[in-house]
Amino acid sequence: MTLPSSGSAHTELPHSDRVRHPVRLFLYSPLRPLARALIRRRFAVRLHGVESVPRHGGVIFASNHIGVADGPLLAIFAPRPVHALTKVEMFRGRLGRFLRASGQIPLDRFHTDPAAVKTCLRVLRDGGAVGIFPEGRRGAGDLARFHRGTAYFALASGAPVVPVVIFGSREPGGHTDSLPPRGGAVDLVFGTPYTLDAAPWPRTQEQVERASVLVREHMLVHLDHARASTGRDLPGPLPAAEVEPDPATGVTEQGAP
Repeated sequence: MTLPSSGSAHTELPHSDRVRHPVRLFLYSPLRPLARALIRRRFAVRLHGVESVPRHGGVIFASNHIGVADGPLLAIFAPRPVHALTKVEMFRGRLGRFLRASGQIPLDRFHTDPAAVKTCLRVLRDGGAVGIFPEGRRGAGDLARFHRGTAYFALASGAPVVPVVIFGSREPGGHTDSLPPRGGAVDLVFGTPYTLDAAPWPRTQEQVERASVLVREHMLVHLDHARASTGRDLPGPLPAAEVEPDPATGVTEQGAP
């Protein structure tokens, strides 16, 4: 499949030529390897399958979501700098300024957010990496919930989806804001890229839903492989009182298998 050049792609619908690429001040600076070193002083971070990640061109890292550390771990340890979609509630005060300087993309999960969509497409069409958590919120990490955003970006950009499974960022019995224990280990397992044929505008809801089911199936296969290859498992669900509100708009909530 031949992708259009980044310049021409930005003028396709939805237009991304009028949005700026996210700030890259911290994301491409010496702070990233420094952050890796500091984190590894507290616990081990083991990377698997990095050789399968495309070195060039737009790519979508789609990860399960079990703990508060998942976003920073993906942004800091992925083999390519990642602009991750992050809930807009976190973009407040000093933390918000840091997230923006780190190139993360605010997302309003409860309303249509064209700015977030176009910013992600800007990154992908410029040949960068976007990170997304299809489950939409922290939980068991078993992909029982699965939103459509990953497939939409893959269809709109033609970028491959690299599945990521995270183990150990929350221990069994841990809470929503729990961090990995000192001296523990976190595994990030990167899988085989999955590519959908780019679909021109307008993309229908049915197209995106079918594509979402296919992407989820690929991620579930990768989850099984990650369990077998690492000997690790997921931490189980969060306490019910700590489960964040999140729109029930994923393919699984709408009746897909």
